[in-house]
Amino acid sequence: MSEAAENLLGTYLKDRRTRLDAAAFGFGGSRRRTPGLRREEVAQRANISPTWYTWLEQGRGGAPSADVLDRIAGALLLTDVEREHLFLIGLGRPPEVRYQAPEGVSPRLQRVLDALETSPAIIRTAIWDVVAWNRAATIVLTDYSKLAPEQRNILRLIFSEPRVRAAQYDWESVARFVVAAFRADAARAGAVSHVAEFVDEMCRLSPEFAGLWRDNDVRSHGEGVKHLRHPVLGRVAFEYSAFAVDGRPDLGMVVYNPATPEDAERIKALLARQGD
Repeated sequence: MSEAAENLLGTYLKDRRTRLDAAAFGFGGSRRRTPGLRREEVAQRANISPTWYTWLEQGRGGAPSADVLDRIAGALLLTDVEREHLFLIGLGRPPEVRYQAPEGVSPRLQRVLDALETSPAIIRTAIWDVVAWNRAATIVLTDYSKLAPEQRNILRLIFSEPRVRAAQYDWESVARFVVAAFRADAARAGAVSHVAEFVDEMCRLSPEFAGLWRDNDVRSHGEGVKHLRHPVLGRVAFEYSAFAVDGRPDLGMVVYNPATPEDAERIKALLARQGD
């Protein structure tokens, strides 16, 4: 077995540090025989013992702690996917999720939504804020562009917007589902503390939300069938599916495909009329 195969962590750490520009970190001075940062410089940036860091690269000293790996990841300026890989080879598990508020979606992801002509589709955050949508979603679900960003939250709409509530054929079942799925998504994304203020606000605004929140139910969004009461289309059915966005753990895509060809044709005709 090769040294690289025996010491994946050490090999990866050495590779990452030799790719960095020492001068950019203020480490200059004497001529360097090898590129990148020295071991003691990584240790200094990570605030750990140079001896301990050397042992890590040499495959000695046992498994590092999650805290040490986190500090090394910061010292080496690792991306999220590089940090995850570091934890997988160093500890055999991914790091704990750290929630970060999203900064919107890329134009490419928006084009994916727009390509779904008759299928309403949205991108939502782990705390169920809608940050992107297509034209079908605007016509069939909600015109999010007319709402302030802080109002584009699915739970807020379900519990506080009479029009959205009236569109649900079984509002109580829908409300129970979204609260349980929201709770699971927030925990999975490490956003429990981040949503505490929002949850408190929703509990004050809606006794129904407060009661469902106290139930502590959790659900996955997954897939299923949803029936809506549309003011123009009448009753319309969708098969919905939720998808993770690769490289963006803070985002999820939900697509509502018309359940029948007839539903699709009705939506297509409505979109054409709205475009006139």
